[in-house]
Amino acid sequence: MKVILGIVAAVTAATLLVPTASAAAPSFDEGSVDLVSSLFMFLATMMVFIMAPAIALFYGGMLRKQSMTSLMAQCIGVMALVGIIWWAVGYSLTFGDGGNGGIIGNLDYILGQGVDPSTGNGAQMIPTAEFLVFQGTFAIVTACIVFGATAERVRYPAILAFLAIWSFLVYAPMAHMVWGGGFISSGLTDMGLPNQDFAGGTVVHICSGISGAAAALAIGRRSDRIMKGRAHNVPLMFIGCMLLWLGWFGFNCGSEGGFDSTAILAMENTFLASCVSTVVWIIIQYIHVGRVSVTGLCAGVLAGLVGITPGCGFVDPWAAVIIGAAASVICYAGIVFMRGRKDVDDALDVMGLHGIGGIWGAIAVGIFSVASYSWEGSGGLIVGQVDLLAGQVVSVVITLIYCFVVSFVIMKAIDLVMRRFAGKGAALTEDEQMVGSDIVEHGEPSYL
Repeated sequence: MKVILGIVAAVTAATLLVPTASAAAPSFDEGSVDLVSSLFMFLATMMVFIMAPAIALFYGGMLRKQSMTSLMAQCIGVMALVGIIWWAVGYSLTFGDGGNGGIIGNLDYILGQGVDPSTGNGAQMIPTAEFLVFQGTFAIVTACIVFGATAERVRYPAILAFLAIWSFLVYAPMAHMVWGGGFISSGLTDMGLPNQDFAGGTVVHICSGISGAAAALAIGRRSDRIMKGRAHNVPLMFIGCMLLWLGWFGFNCGSEGGFDSTAILAMENTFLASCVSTVVWIIIQYIHVGRVSVTGLCAGVLAGLVGITPGCGFVDPWAAVIIGAAASVICYAGIVFMRGRKDVDDALDVMGLHGIGGIWGAIAVGIFSVASYSWEGSGGLIVGQVDLLAGQVVSVVITLIYCFVVSFVIMKAIDLVMRRFAGKGAALTEDEQMVGSDIVEHGEPSYL
């Protein structure tokens, strides 16, 4: 009885103190924060965040049942690890002032310094802290896309170490160069090569696709005895894909940084491109193999989403239809091409879908961009301007080279270090692959 009375007294005292504390709590700076845009970005952030576990469901469903746990473990570990890195230093390295034309920012915002939850971050009129978290979800999702390429044979410590280092040396520099005023956005523009990436064609999709291919090349192929395994859980894969489709609206629309007509344009273009790409994929797969699989349908959805991402806020809806249709054809061919490569075992078609789809999307900006929508006021080839297309091509080439080289070196270094100090490399042995990473790495099967 005394314990209960003590708890009641403590709760009562806390209740009396809360109003005083709340009265002193900071409120939004109404001059720099727009509440509607802030609420919109809060929703968009949560939608992008849920895309990470959706990737685990999507990837895991496509693999053998012996790999489901490992994909979930990689997802949770990467979300937490990259989230911490982003807050501690990634945001600063991306959006800190590194000088125009640089490849990395400074440490002005290290450990969240200067990131205010009540004051706006500039023209976007949302709290700086909200912008930090929204951009952090992009870093997380991009990292989660990468590990699909090395699925079923990478050791857990190796992939966590790889993506932690990769966040510093690949993602942050790429995001700074494209979105933080660095070399690709400012430096190339000063050279007469304007370029723009609305929601992550270079930073997210080309970067993750080519990084995944580099990591897969560095650790080698899976055993031939497991490569013929089929998707073990199609409903799980379908649920993951549908959650990605939903989250992509937050991904693309939220990249406007607020609620306005451009966000609505991005919404319409995202909707149209993904619907068209799915229909076109149905036609292609039926002609090619005589049937249409749910795995193929999901790939068709994602092809259009990837393709429209770089230009969703820069093009008219009719152009989104063309971009989505072409994305299906290009990604289908890209997946077939990558699967035919004997040296690169891209387990879940990360390069074929995200990398090649992102390349097409970035180039499409240079073709279909409308000058009045453009950040730089540059129209595309469709209106007779070639500067933007040239800039887009150069930015794609830089992204491919930089991300591949650095990612390959990181994974090779991790493999060598693990062999030297742990007696085993970054990849599971053939016998371990046959048992499955769920048991070997985690001792916890997803199914009994």
